[in-house]
Amino acid sequence: MLVDLQQAIGTYLHEVFVNQLDWWIALGFVAQIMFTMRFAVQWIASERAGKSVIPVAFWFFSIFGGLLLLLYALVRRDPVFIAGQAFGVFVYARNLYFVLRDRSAPAAPA
Repeated sequence: MLVDLQQAIGTYLHEVFVNQLDWWIALGFVAQIMFTMRFAVQWIASERAGKSVIPVAFWFFSIFGGLLLLLYALVRRDPVFIAGQAFGVFVYARNLYFVLRDRSAPAAPA
């Protein structure tokens, strides 16, 4: 029984990670790595500051990683993934707009 389970798991992993490997899977992995980098950037910035910080790079990684993941989801025709990434990209772009707008605004007198 255990051997059958191990064999089934091995067959499944081979099917998912080897047999399906194509350029779209490679793009999906690149997109996921880019999307994940936003957490590394945010974590490092927060550790250095000793408080929670969201650097601008977080929003750029969010947008570009999200757009690539959206493209991947569109090609794979996954409606749940498409809806989630499309909404997320909108939110990330809106947050980046606020950050850049506030940076370019003149400082209020104290």
